[in-house]
Amino acid sequence: MAQREKITDLIRAALGPGFALMTLLAIAGYAVLGPTGILAWGDYQAQLEMRGIELAKLESERAALKNRVQLLDPKGADPDLIGELLRKKVNVVHPDEIIVPLK
Repeated sequence: MAQREKITDLIRAALGPGFALMTLLAIAGYAVLGPTGILAWGDYQAQLEMRGIELAKLESERAALKNRVQLLDPKGADPDLIGELLRKKVNVVHPDEIIVPLK
């Protein structure tokens, strides 16, 4: 009977630290293998590089569009751009112009 109580006390005494150890191991595993862990760092670096390239492309497109908007300003519109837009959108052509299809 005394032997059984010693074993039970030993198990009860080891239960708390054992649970704490298992919790720490789970947290450490998550820190290494989790979606935001150390092993995922390389993926984040690759995504950052790809997004940087995409950002540069979008910024250049934005600059081109900003320039085009400035050219369409009613106070100082560019006549060549207005003529180009009329030909594209309204299909307006002067009688002396020749249309050359690109296909």
